[in-house]
Amino acid sequence: MAPKCEPLCQFSDRLYFTTFPHPPPTPLALNRLVAEPGNQPRVRAKPKAGPSVSPDDNSRYYYFTVDDQLSYMSFFQDWGPFNLAMVYKACILIHELLEDKELASHRLVLYSSDDPHRKANAALLMALYVMIVQRRAPWEAFHPIAEMEFMPFRDAGRGPPDFSLNVQDCLWGVWKAMQNGLCDMNEFNVEEYEYYEKVENGDWNWITPNFIAFASPVDTAWIKQMKEAREGSGSCPDTPAKSKNLALQRKLPTPFLNCLDYFEKRNIKLVVRLNTELYDRNTFLDRGIDHMELYFDDGTNPTDEIVRSFIDVADRIIENGGVVAVHCKAGLGRTGTLIGAYLIWKYGFTANEAIGFMRIVRPGCVVGPQQQYMYIKQLEWAKWAALDELRKSQATTLTKSPPLVVTPATPPAESDEENNIMQVTPPLPPVSLPPVTPSRHIGAATAKAKDIVPPGQPRKTPVAKRLAQELSDEESETEENDTVDELPSLSALPPITRNRLKPKAPRGVTASEQRPTRVTRSTAGAANIRKAGTAVAPSAPAAPPSSPVKSGQGPNKIPRLASTRTMAAAKAAAAAAKGNSTNTTSKSSTSMTTRKGVIGSRKLNPPPSPSRLPTLIPSKRPHHVSTLSEVNLPSTAAKKAENEMLCDTWMTNNAANVVVPASKTTGRPGLRNVRRRRSSFSSADVIV
Repeated sequence: MAPKCEPLCQFSDRLYFTTFPHPPPTPLALNRLVAEPGNQPRVRAKPKAGPSVSPDDNSRYYYFTVDDQLSYMSFFQDWGPFNLAMVYKACILIHELLEDKELASHRLVLYSSDDPHRKANAALLMALYVMIVQRRAPWEAFHPIAEMEFMPFRDAGRGPPDFSLNVQDCLWGVWKAMQNGLCDMNEFNVEEYEYYEKVENGDWNWITPNFIAFASPVDTAWIKQMKEAREGSGSCPDTPAKSKNLALQRKLPTPFLNCLDYFEKRNIKLVVRLNTELYDRNTFLDRGIDHMELYFDDGTNPTDEIVRSFIDVADRIIENGGVVAVHCKAGLGRTGTLIGAYLIWKYGFTANEAIGFMRIVRPGCVVGPQQQYMYIKQLEWAKWAALDELRKSQATTLTKSPPLVVTPATPPAESDEENNIMQVTPPLPPVSLPPVTPSRHIGAATAKAKDIVPPGQPRKTPVAKRLAQELSDEESETEENDTVDELPSLSALPPITRNRLKPKAPRGVTASEQRPTRVTRSTAGAANIRKAGTAVAPSAPAAPPSSPVKSGQGPNKIPRLASTRTMAAAKAAAAAAKGNSTNTTSKSSTSMTTRKGVIGSRKLNPPPSPSRLPTLIPSKRPHHVSTLSEVNLPSTAAKKAENEMLCDTWMTNNAANVVVPASKTTGRPGLRNVRRRRSSFSSADVIV
């Protein structure tokens, strides 16, 4: 008998997630037991008892897990989320299993132990795959696991965990980074990531394409020489000439040399040091890299002057196409705080989103009270961004238009007739300012968000009270023709006559039932949603002049849907057009004419692309299938080119570096061994 598991959470047609009691069974034993009849799992949101007539009873499931292949290397008591390399590997593994021909008839189930740590990390990996690869919105990626309970992620500090970072924060952080072009998986190099994150190789990570967070380089020979110089002369001889000579005489450590060579090749324009001096700053200056000192104590929060200086200098370099490298002792707490402040100021992140995204890119970012500090200061940094945008817009307006010259008003003449007239000076024309937005990136993201069809709202009243009577064409024409324009207005008649002319309600009919039903645009849209099963765009295009519109039809008239016969004809015409796509042009024009005749003036909506953010309304859209290869697009050259553009090349080109191919001994594809990471965070001076 197969061990009992939690009900399956369905992410797509072939992708599920569940948990087993700790320790979970192995995939080999579990798949052998599930293959036996009567061991079918229960899917969440389905009835627990009673007979089932759905075809799910005969479905075949394939279970796999990453608990034994991916493990989080903690600094102290932190346990997640997984870093970007592990997310990358999990996405490729799931994609390879979905593309496996032998598993084409199976439903894939990613399972983990019910241990709170493993459960949250595995569920986040599945949601990230759905959002990154299948291009689903973060709220839709989290929807299947919304009813499950997850332990919040904790920081890498030694204090009590008093700040909650949940799965949704990480999802929204990665999604917002992708929307602003800060995280592109097609340009991600997993081997370089795992090599340079090690302490012996440099210990740095790319946070965004414009920021590098790294641990402080340590030059023990320089520290020893500076200590001896201070003890001997009482002052530190930090002259450039002497420091350069000392650098030539000694050999720098390997991590320091890797850092210098890598930064020089990758267009690093500025290095910001937030900790005490552990190396000679002239080492970077000799390579043509500027150096900036913004010291504040470890485990504490920066002042407003430090944050303001960092944002101004970093933004100026980034706008000119450069890269800023920031470090403290370990490159986690103070470094993550300032970079997170820039993300909030520049791109409109929230504090939780910035922390969640940075901990995936570089685990351990933002430690202890720095989390609450970012949460409190996020609104103030957003105000800074709005004021900065206002100043830029005002400066641009003043440079483009000449300054306004106000001439003094001439005093009125002293006469009796003119003194009786009040002379008012006409007001100056107001200066029009563009709308204030925190950032141009937020404006682009807002424009994309406006194109998303809003999700359907639940009904707030019982169905019986919201029934709408559909009128036929004859009844609607009769109601439109039966107007009261020929009668005099009731308001112009005496009260007695007005009361006599009012129609009386028949017996058994209430006043609310007697009132005429008013058809509005919202009720029309709701009726279309109930009938068609899809969402209606808020701004529907008007009907062309050629469409058959009745003369008495008002602006709020609900358009009639096609009947069953016309819909059947439309489906037949569409099937014929799809089957005869290689025929002559005359046949295609005939099919298009038939479809236009069936649908009338209604415009055909093109199929949405897989990259468009979907909604929560269930539909047969391409983003609801398990993989991109299952999208049934028309066989035209334009659609083929679009499908090739949307294909994830990183899923196929780098699969050999991440996934071990299937064999007789290993069975199904699996992940390669994870390279362990060493960190210098344990030697950092953390204030408890």
